[in-house]
Amino acid sequence: MSKIVGIDLVTTNSLVAVVDSGIPIVLADVEGHRLTPSVVQFPPGDATPVVGRPANRGRVLQPAETVYSVKRFIGRRGADIPREETRVTYAVIGSCAGPVQVQICDRQYAPEAVSAEVLKKLKRDAEAALGEPVSRAVITVPAYFNDAQRHATKRAGELAGFTVERIVNEPTAAALAYGLDKLKARAKVAVYDLGGGTFDLSILDLNDGVFQVLATHGNTRLGGDDLDRRVLDFLAAHIKAAGGPDLAGPAEIASHKPETLAALSRLREAAEQAKIALSDREEVDLNLPFLTPEFSFSHRLTRGELERLTRDVVERTRAHCLRSLADAKLTAADLDQVILVGGQTRMPLVRRLVARWFACANAAEFGAGIAAVADEGPQLNVSQNPDEAVALGAAIQAEILAGGFKNLLLLDVTLLSLGIETFGGLMNVIIPRNSTIPLKAGELFTTAVDNQRSMLIHVLQGERERAKDNWSLGRFELEFEPAPKGVARVGVQFEIDADGILHVLARDTHTGREKLVQIKSVVAVDDTEVQRMVEESVEHAFEDLRTRQWIEAKLRATETITAARKGLADCHGELEAQYVAQVEGALAAVEAVLAGKDAETKTGDAAKLKAANATLDEATKPLADLLMDKAMEAMLRQRGMIR
Repeated sequence: MSKIVGIDLVTTNSLVAVVDSGIPIVLADVEGHRLTPSVVQFPPGDATPVVGRPANRGRVLQPAETVYSVKRFIGRRGADIPREETRVTYAVIGSCAGPVQVQICDRQYAPEAVSAEVLKKLKRDAEAALGEPVSRAVITVPAYFNDAQRHATKRAGELAGFTVERIVNEPTAAALAYGLDKLKARAKVAVYDLGGGTFDLSILDLNDGVFQVLATHGNTRLGGDDLDRRVLDFLAAHIKAAGGPDLAGPAEIASHKPETLAALSRLREAAEQAKIALSDREEVDLNLPFLTPEFSFSHRLTRGELERLTRDVVERTRAHCLRSLADAKLTAADLDQVILVGGQTRMPLVRRLVARWFACANAAEFGAGIAAVADEGPQLNVSQNPDEAVALGAAIQAEILAGGFKNLLLLDVTLLSLGIETFGGLMNVIIPRNSTIPLKAGELFTTAVDNQRSMLIHVLQGERERAKDNWSLGRFELEFEPAPKGVARVGVQFEIDADGILHVLARDTHTGREKLVQIKSVVAVDDTEVQRMVEESVEHAFEDLRTRQWIEAKLRATETITAARKGLADCHGELEAQYVAQVEGALAAVEAVLAGKDAETKTGDAAKLKAANATLDEATKPLADLLMDKAMEAMLRQRGMIR
């Protein structure tokens, strides 16, 4: 069997790692480089794409044919891409509901096909370093990648010739790399992962080698690229003010003017390099001679300017930190460590702010302005190379799958609740949010209509009570023999595998007929929408609860009304007029409450409806007894026991 390698497929620089003799190591290419720029250049014609450093160097010369930061587009649709994210030097296209495509000249490429080229290079590098074929891999993704993005990442691995053994969340992999299993018997750790294009904050509980994710929150459109864009816009404004070309707006990119694209590509590279240099220096000189044939540019950028330009972007990560802590039902003081992952966490501003937000005991080491207090607050852990930690963790997970490191177990969680739509338009949750995966869960459902021939299984994701307020992941039907309502039984089972991919099984318990569907997101929901869903569930919690109570009471009342009227019709000649009037009065009271619902919310007073329905139940008890006696008599006659 092939070795299983661990791959960190990153927005900016990707890596491949393996465990050798019990030690995880990042593999270098033939030139000795461990980081491979996630950049692919597509030459004209059918020439082989250029990947990595040569492609990165060619961005200035062939900006329109060079694709970078494509991870931001993988598994997403056109409607999910804000205009500012298309400010790249290549064409990004996609209809509202259709998948995003990258267009180079007259050819179109799916983002996963571009990523596959990066993975092919990593595969070749691993085979050269190990001296044997490599066909199996563990690939990492941001914790907040949705189902469509995970599928697309797995597809990229398959296009590259890998059997993708596992998709692992980046923060969880990083925890393995930091050796957190060697902490005290029970520890809680936050993993702050700020990379080139994505951000995640995960809370992990570590217990004797078992890594369990308690909560995770993040943004798959927030990272170092956003900081680069701030610096780029700042420098573009200075260039325009000095009489140079206008590089700030997206219009020039769309028109693909070669001189504009070349200048923009040089400026983008200079902005990124300046940002990196200012992690170690207080100021840096940018010199761009002949940015255009008629214009040269130079500027001295200071760390203070960089921090003023980017501070609000970094501070956007704080809300995700607070949300993760709240979901895990912890405070910062409950944590033992906060570990930093991702190349962007080298930035002094990031380290200062994270140390301050989590009140780290060693905050003073990072100039956070907080006096360290011995043995209080978590430790800010920067002991590992933030660029390599995730790849090393992926390699450790690969070794676990291969049978090594038997004392470790990695457990992840779901990000949103999963369930199906039930009668009345409500969502019935089968797997609650933050459930540990992999897992299976299921329930038994029945029909609500007489002689129903099939059941529609409408799979939902979200935190609201009504189906229409959640996201639809897919629909399918299971057919069965017609029967009175409540007789048919359909078991619905949800299974989330270790890659976070959902499989739904529906089975008719009478005939054994079943249908198994692997659910793929019909709407590629991005992380900001996930956050909005969680926030709306809190904001509308009481309203949603009242709605559920009303719908459930309405369904119960409707069933009671139908049964009561049928009973009155069947037994009309055997009931006293006074009793019929009593039941009719109770029926009228229930119907009056049903008719009195609010015109805007379409709901009424559930408590009043329950009370009216209880009165109707009490009033119809003699009728129910009479119907039961008639049914028993009919059964006995059928069996010939009475004449």
